[in-house]
Amino acid sequence: CTLRVQRELKARTVWLGCPEKCEEKYPRNAIKNQKYNIFTFVPGVLYQQFKFFLNLYFLVVACSQFVPSLKIGYLYTYWAPLGFVLAVTMVREAVDEVRRYQRDKEMNSQLYSKLTNQRIPADMIFLRTTEKNGACFIRTDQLDGETDWKLKVAVSCTQRLPALGDLFSISAYVYAQKPQLDIHSFEGNFTREDTDPQIHESLSIENTLWASTVVASGTVIGVVIYTGKETRSVLNTSYAKNKVGLLDLELNRLTKALFLAQVVLSIVMVALQGFVGPWFRNLFRFVVLFSYIIPISLRVNLDMGKSAYGWMIMKDENIPGTVVRTSTIPEELGRLVYLLTDKTGTLTQNEMIFKRLHLGTVSYGTDTMDEIQSHIVQSYAQSQAAAPKVRKSVSSRIHEAVKAIALCHNVTPVYESRAGVNGETESAEADQDFSDDNRTYQASSPDEVALVRWTESVGLTLVNRDLTSLQLKTPSGQILTFYILQIFPFTSESKRMGIIVREESTGDITFYMKGADVAMASIVQYNDWLEEECGNMAREGLRTLVVAKKSLSEEQYQDFENRYNQAKLSIHDRALKVAAVVESLEREMELLCLTGVEDQLQADVRPTLELLRNAGIKIWMLTGDKLETATCIAKSSHLVSRNQDIHVFRPVSNRGEAHLELNAFRRKHDCALVISGDSLEVCLRYYEHEFVELACQCPAVVCCRCSPTQKAQIVRLLQQHTANRTCAIGDGGNDVSMIQAADCGIGIEGKEGKQASLAADFSITQFKHIGRLLMVHGRNSYKRSAALGQFVMHRGMIISTMQAVFSSIFYFASVPLYQGFLMVGYATIYTMFPVFSLVLDQDVKPEMALLYPELYKDLTKGRSLSFKTFLIWVLVSVYQGGILMYGALVLFESEFVHVVAISFTALILTELLMVALTIRTWHWLMVVAEFFSLGCYVASLAFLNEYFDLSFITTRAFLWKVCAITLVSCLPLYIIKYLKRKFSPPSYSKLSS
Repeated sequence: CTLRVQRELKARTVWLGCPEKCEEKYPRNAIKNQKYNIFTFVPGVLYQQFKFFLNLYFLVVACSQFVPSLKIGYLYTYWAPLGFVLAVTMVREAVDEVRRYQRDKEMNSQLYSKLTNQRIPADMIFLRTTEKNGACFIRTDQLDGETDWKLKVAVSCTQRLPALGDLFSISAYVYAQKPQLDIHSFEGNFTREDTDPQIHESLSIENTLWASTVVASGTVIGVVIYTGKETRSVLNTSYAKNKVGLLDLELNRLTKALFLAQVVLSIVMVALQGFVGPWFRNLFRFVVLFSYIIPISLRVNLDMGKSAYGWMIMKDENIPGTVVRTSTIPEELGRLVYLLTDKTGTLTQNEMIFKRLHLGTVSYGTDTMDEIQSHIVQSYAQSQAAAPKVRKSVSSRIHEAVKAIALCHNVTPVYESRAGVNGETESAEADQDFSDDNRTYQASSPDEVALVRWTESVGLTLVNRDLTSLQLKTPSGQILTFYILQIFPFTSESKRMGIIVREESTGDITFYMKGADVAMASIVQYNDWLEEECGNMAREGLRTLVVAKKSLSEEQYQDFENRYNQAKLSIHDRALKVAAVVESLEREMELLCLTGVEDQLQADVRPTLELLRNAGIKIWMLTGDKLETATCIAKSSHLVSRNQDIHVFRPVSNRGEAHLELNAFRRKHDCALVISGDSLEVCLRYYEHEFVELACQCPAVVCCRCSPTQKAQIVRLLQQHTANRTCAIGDGGNDVSMIQAADCGIGIEGKEGKQASLAADFSITQFKHIGRLLMVHGRNSYKRSAALGQFVMHRGMIISTMQAVFSSIFYFASVPLYQGFLMVGYATIYTMFPVFSLVLDQDVKPEMALLYPELYKDLTKGRSLSFKTFLIWVLVSVYQGGILMYGALVLFESEFVHVVAISFTALILTELLMVALTIRTWHWLMVVAEFFSLGCYVASLAFLNEYFDLSFITTRAFLWKVCAITLVSCLPLYIIKYLKRKFSPPSYSKLSS
């Protein structure tokens, strides 16, 4: 260990060359997204989903079994259903946990044949590399979601040292700013003290190696500045939570209402008794008698239904590769109001294609690129010195534009090395293949690669690049060398990048710059076409860049360099001072051209987004990309429709600016919003409620330059302020926080790996699959669970009503109507299969649900399961329970056992008929379930001598009495249902007809 870290409140200094051990040991924290302890995790989830229900049932069971005077019925009639519920839920949760553990173990156990790429363990300053050019490439897909490689530059002072061991003999230190969330910025200084004068170097984001990124070229040495919880990746990571569906919460509320009804009914019974004798004991006996009003089988049916929905989703051939990773919330897919989506790799393929070059008087598209190539060939074939200076020809203007595009970038050509004898790669240039076929380009931005590839296609090829020079190859094979004097990287504030080069052959110094039209419009010389053409290209969904140049004399450049170097060493307000110096050059630049690049969308993104919008789902795009890029994709994907205006929220840094900009935004109507992460943070700090209220009224919202933490923060804001269900979808490691924070998280297996997919509740292979996942499976899961839940409640309420009627007639005695196996069989083999077959029901066909996404809007209102529908089921239960009990008492013969036989048989038939009444589309399994249950009941009559008189149930009197009671209990409901469908049909029935 050769580092000593001095901790400070706001910043820190790291010394190199310290022989003693570190003063503190920094653990390398592992991020755990999941827990694999089944026995602690499963009951916890169960308790959160249905805690009121379980607490109540435990109380009732305990009171009824351990207080002898309160005991009613057999022990197994209480403990067996409860044990079955716990067993089913724990098994289902355990299966989810084991599968998750196996998936993670499989990913963590994968073998890699290439060992040169290693994930960086902590946040570091890049000191030295084996690469000759003093730079390396890193992959940041798990940090910012971008698949392109980033170029990082070593500290020049340490890179120039003769040997690696010299790092430990120098006296130097690094000053670093305090830990922060922003992964796109860094300010620091490197100082070497053992030289005269001391060496000072400014450090920026290009000198850093953040944790969770991967070194893709060479071997690097760095000094650690942040570890553990202070690294950028951990600061931008949130932890997984146990998700509970809205349907479970709604059923919890209804269970509380049932419990209240149970208590009130018990009090009424005791009151009608006149509170005589041990009335308090009688009260508890009535509570136990009416405990079936709270259905213990509801949890089992819902859990089995959730598993069935997950199985149906994964077996759907129209969405192959879909995986249900969390089987507790499939109904959430049918209740979504907000969809928050990543851009790169989710909506787009992150593959850029050059589409348009505009020179002001002439425009070239994909079908006229051959003309540009001929002009380039002609331009380099002629002597450039002989070109007239008065008015430039089209050929010379094209040549200058293409040359500027080929030079103004951060692209590096990469050539694959040949394998050595022992399988190791040789770094000698003699062993490398420099042919065109072996060349690939790497850059931090894919549109830059697209521009360089285009210049190669028209004849001007970038063949080599290091930290100090660029080499271009002309159509004739001549190599042109340009020395890099300065580079000004792209920032979200400047919205442009620049480069100053000196041409080797002529010594001319030229300042090239490219950037967004809003930034370049005030920099270039007067023109009358730029704004109009930028608008035209933007409407086509193209990403535009304005390219300009300025020639500099030697004196002008030397003056600039002195001022620039001095500004870069500033500790306070460095960014402002550097920007001020650079802006002194950015005046009256010559406008060369306007370029248009298309970012190809994923398959069927446009119709899918339109489908979701028609379904009433509001879509927010959260991306770490630039504002201009995000705006272009929003237009090209039709996230923002062609006839909608876009309000670009201006950068704000304080309360006053935020107030003014919010007022300006408030005056807009039906307008999409585009805002940067920095401005969003300011608005949320001072005007959180106002901003969220205005943003929620927008048809679409685009948040650019968002960190992973900000993405998750936006999800939580919508949950808190709107109380609506949110869904997050992404494909990269930077989307994990957002996915885990949302009520429903969807991951896409894409180019950025499986991290988002493994952390999500549902995994899909393409964005277009989300349409069917929501419109078909989400809709069916919610409507089926709503019907199933209410029917199970009806099954408990009807028997509790019968018990209440029975007790009322027999002088309010707390005596059970049905005992022993009858109660267990009623909730299991006699009615379970028909009731559970409701998970196969559907109101419309999948094709119809996709054709009319407006049907999805009704689901967000929660009308399938509400207090209104619950009260309807209560009335039905009271009516049917009363008819069944009173009918049996009126028609019974001479013995009480006949009442039990008639009422219980009519009850089973009523339940089977009510299932048939509830079903909207029959499935053959439903028919099998109905007849199987009826057959089981008929067959069991021969073995239930304790409860039934076999001589009586084989008579015609028994049959006609049972049929009469059943007909009276069900026929009016059939008539009401028919009249309602005829005079007030639901929307889906109109489509079905």
